Amino acid sequence: MAELKLFNIEKEVKELKSSSATIEKELQNIIEKNMFEFFGVRFLQSEYRIDNGRMDSIGIDENNCPVIFEYKCHSNENVINQGLFYLNWLLEHKANFKLLVIEKLGIEEADEIDWSMPRVICIAGDFNKYDEEAIKQINRNVSLIRYKKYGRELLLFELLNTNTVAPLELEKDTQSNRQNDKTFLIQYENAPAKFKNIFDELKDYTLNLGDDVSENTLKLYMAFKKIKNFATMEIYQSNIRINFRLSPDKYRLSDNLRDIRNIGHWGCGDLQLIIKSESDVPLAKTLLKDAYEEN
Repeated sequence: MAELKLFNIEKEVKELKSSSATIEKELQNIIEKNMFEFFGVRFLQSEYRIDNGRMDSIGIDENNCPVIFEYKCHSNENVINQGLFYLNWLLEHKANFKLLVIEKLGIEEADEIDWSMPRVICIAGDFNKYDEEAIKQINRNVSLIRYKKYGRELLLFELLNTNTVAPLELEKDTQSNRQNDKTFLIQYENAPAKFKNIFDELKDYTLNLGDDVSENTLKLYMAFKKIKNFATMEIYQSNIRINFRLSPDKYRLSDNLRDIRNIGHWGCGDLQLIIKSESDVPLAKTLLKDAYEEN
């Protein structure tokens, strides 16, 4: 792997030397205390025990999907296979996870669990080329994240690779359990051609913002993320709605550009654009780029 170099240029150029956490538990504690800020995941439990082992950390992300964290401190550890074993166990024991969410977050949050995109996040000081190639062959959602510490104050996360597969249990001819809302795929299939064309144009634009962008098709919307969501899109008969992880205070609001901090909504972010015609596309692209660059 190419080494990242970080420099302090305030007075004179000085390279900051990187290091790895001295023990796995040190890194784990830092992440668990700040999991939402780092990855958009609400922390549920550390060392979650199952019959044949224990998951390092487990949480639920901003899309209400289960997330397993596994940490690798030694080059000979097969953290990917370990994470996949735990993910397969979780998919076979969904009731156990729901009970955990009820215990930590309450029954309302447990009823919102989305099993369409569960995933494993593997975090290590480094990975080899075989690790990156291996996840491409796996029919599971797996992300490899490299970390580096710089002194006592700086911690860097680098998304090396992410494997995103087709959503699980997302059928076109079914409805979601949430308030009888139609799934995203049903809404997309039934939308007018003009909105499909706009949606596809904006989707392609977003994916081309950088190599680190991935799309997740969830039950009720499509999410675009780097390490965490920066925008989510919904499509309907009369409009397209895009939520951005941006502060509404930085923009001139209007009837179709709304502050949704105090409005119930799906997806991420506090700023929402309602697209009703092709004339709204330039603003949508500007906001998508802003959200990408700020997150």
